[in-house]
Amino acid sequence: MTIPEYGRLDATALAALVACKEVSAAELLEEAITRAERANPALNAIVYKDYARAREAAKAPPSGAFVGVPFVLKDISLLAEGTPTRQGSRFISAAPADHDSHLMTRFRAAGLIAFAKTNVPEFGLVPTTEGKLYGVAHNPWSLAHSTGGSSGGSAAAVAAGIVPMAHANDGGGSIRIPASACGLVGLKPTRGRISAGPDIADSLDGLAIEFAVTRSVRDSAALLDAVAGNAPGDPYSAPPQPESFAAAALQSPRPLRIAFTTHRLDGTPVHPDCAAAVEHTAKLCAALGHHIEEASPKLNPALTAASFADLWCSHLASLIEFIARTTGQTPGPDNLEGLTLAYYAKGKAISATRYIQAKMVLGRVTRGVARFHQRYDLWLTPTLGEPVWPLGRFNPDRSDIEAAMDEFGAYVPFTPLQNITGQPAIAVPLYWNSEGLPIGVQFAAAFGDETTLLQLATQLEQAQPWAQRYQAVEM
Repeated sequence: MTIPEYGRLDATALAALVACKEVSAAELLEEAITRAERANPALNAIVYKDYARAREAAKAPPSGAFVGVPFVLKDISLLAEGTPTRQGSRFISAAPADHDSHLMTRFRAAGLIAFAKTNVPEFGLVPTTEGKLYGVAHNPWSLAHSTGGSSGGSAAAVAAGIVPMAHANDGGGSIRIPASACGLVGLKPTRGRISAGPDIADSLDGLAIEFAVTRSVRDSAALLDAVAGNAPGDPYSAPPQPESFAAAALQSPRPLRIAFTTHRLDGTPVHPDCAAAVEHTAKLCAALGHHIEEASPKLNPALTAASFADLWCSHLASLIEFIARTTGQTPGPDNLEGLTLAYYAKGKAISATRYIQAKMVLGRVTRGVARFHQRYDLWLTPTLGEPVWPLGRFNPDRSDIEAAMDEFGAYVPFTPLQNITGQPAIAVPLYWNSEGLPIGVQFAAAFGDETTLLQLATQLEQAQPWAQRYQAVEM
């Protein structure tokens, strides 16, 4: 059985079909698998198939907000019992997990049926999905272009209409970057809003958070309702949330004070297409009754980037050392990519003193940005500093780490800031360039204020609908 309208329906609509018995969970799953088998040879979005277990799960009595909705999991951090999580690296074995992460338990309770794992770059280190273990992921809108990273496989699967939403996580923009590259909604929730337990206590010193990429704002809001909340022992907690994000998202926002920029924090302009996307969005916000003003937080971008890199590299080095100690492997070019080895070497050289200094710098940045949001409800920026890269521009075996970091910093100049501060941010697909590529924009809100982001995103989606737009791909 085929379901012709499947690709244009979001997860909320698909779940409603199952709930009213117009279609079964098993039928939805088979539609998703058929689409995956048809598209994946061109996309390389899916790297592990779990079809048999998913078919068994689809036989269970229906329950949950997303009952029977097909779903895919990113191959980083999240554990799902019976499936491997390799972090996109040859250094990690394909041994299946013997338990679920807290978030996976909540995904299952919400009724989602996970049937595959998705492509990622090694350890999620870079803003493109072109690793050596899994190979290159292709953007549905242009197979010659990147999906962004590190949730690139998940974003490609959603943008191609295989699934309506997919697991993703974000330690420097890895939800928002691929959402921008693939024309999706990418919400990075507030630090502490979603538990990373029980295996990860403090993901990247609080820089990283789990969630998803979606096509509709209402799916993001309803999924946040389903999975938000602390677990015992979590090191962070977010401010109180509304009784329902989904209900709150339907309320019109009050007139907001929105700052915007078309320049990186070092003052250099972004690509004209990215600037045009921001200007288009700013005009749309003004037409909707919001106050728009050009402004950015004041900070030292070079020192901020260096401190952010110190934390990232230190955590990577710790992870690699742990895996080496527990498996007996020796890190080297036969099991790690060249750039990963360069990051690893940098991380090993960072002293405890320097690590603490980096945390102090980022703490000052966080307080400065918090003051900025006392004046402005939201900050509107490009998601990327230039249109999504063509495939092949990135070389996973390059070792010139400082040059690579400078290049990544110019390409992704805004998203790491919200990982530093822990504040929520959302990427939305309001603009497409002359090449037919999505050019996403990002809104950042004050710590704990996903509600304002979801309300404005809903308003923008109503003004310029995008949720039914996807790009089917076949070999």
